[in-house]
Amino acid sequence: MSTTDLPRAHGLDAGTEPYHAGSAGYRRVMVAMFAAGMATFVLLYDIQALLPELVRAYDVSPARGTLALSLTTASLAVALLVAGPLSEVVGRTRLIHVALWSSSAVAVATALAPSWEVLLGLRVLQGVALAGLPAVATAYLREELHPSAHGRAFGLYIGGTAIGGMAGRLVTAPVADLAGWRWGLAAAAAFAVVSAALVAWLLPSSRHFVPRPARAGAVVTQARAALRDRALVALYVLGACAVGALVAVLNALGFRLSAPPYGLSVGTISLVYLVYALGTVSSAVSGRVADRIGRRATIPAGCAIALGGVLLTLSGSLVFVVLGVAALTIGFFCIHGLASGWVTSRAHLAGVSTGQAAAFYLFSYYVGSSVFGNLGSAAWSHAGWPGVVALSSALLVSVSAMVAVLRRTPALAPPAGR
Repeated sequence: MSTTDLPRAHGLDAGTEPYHAGSAGYRRVMVAMFAAGMATFVLLYDIQALLPELVRAYDVSPARGTLALSLTTASLAVALLVAGPLSEVVGRTRLIHVALWSSSAVAVATALAPSWEVLLGLRVLQGVALAGLPAVATAYLREELHPSAHGRAFGLYIGGTAIGGMAGRLVTAPVADLAGWRWGLAAAAAFAVVSAALVAWLLPSSRHFVPRPARAGAVVTQARAALRDRALVALYVLGACAVGALVAVLNALGFRLSAPPYGLSVGTISLVYLVYALGTVSSAVSGRVADRIGRRATIPAGCAIALGGVLLTLSGSLVFVVLGVAALTIGFFCIHGLASGWVTSRAHLAGVSTGQAAAFYLFSYYVGSSVFGNLGSAAWSHAGWPGVVALSSALLVSVSAMVAVLRRTPALAPPAGR
């Protein structure tokens, strides 16, 4: 057991130290987690803007080219089922550091991959390496920050992932235009190494983490509890459908904008991803709004904005396409930012392992990204952009159905003294 995760190593009982809230420690937590979220999503999505380039370089179909992203999210989803329970034993901070450094190393190797098959294999390994951070991020924040700061903190962390998703595309595409896709991936790897070093310097050790025994029976019991709660299951499905709606559009967007009548270069298309900055604002603002009026009232607004954005992309005007993607991004990060924080809060109140519940949410999230993202490229190949819009809209309608389930599910009261 790492001493960074055992309060008793400092002569304290778990939970006796104050929570970080508005202090220097709070700022260190938020800067470190913002950087960690950025690095994770830079490495996850650095290849998305390069998909048209990879399709041409390796002479593969759009659906097969998308495997370079879909296999990563699929392996990440599976690895999360292990990383979540593992964090309950080895600790949150240790897993965060291992994930950042190992994924940075894999990113360097990916830029040097000698063949398409090796590149796909490394992208699978990248998903496994990345799993450590998203599996524990919200659980770490819930444990280390005062409850009054949870909404803001979850929103800022998700905002970091939004900036990371944007940076992953913006870092790789312009470099790829100038020097080729390998140098684009190398630039993303360098960004991740710097971020990992920053997190190693800033992230405070866990002070409220309490390890659980490493018993298979305990893991199975925790998993069953995380799957029995109706609200948690609805949140898992909601996350899968929400991210599927976004990734289906983004995976097909590069193919649409590189084809006539637009004919844009990879570097120019990457500028569209600047709208991801709006996701940072959206997640932070929606977190503050939800702190006042509740998640049940805030998520439907995000869903409506996302659906309106998807429908707006049906326009042939490039301006309206970009505005539609911007609205979809705003709505998605409102939904995801609130849902991911809701999972750990609900699990805590229901007496369910927060690490296990977060792992199931993210498993569903990345399965949705992988499956529906690949379906988005297939829809583009077979039905053009209207097919992509139909798929994304159907997924957002499913999100609305899960919101209805959540509104009918009674809220749980916090334990006495908390």
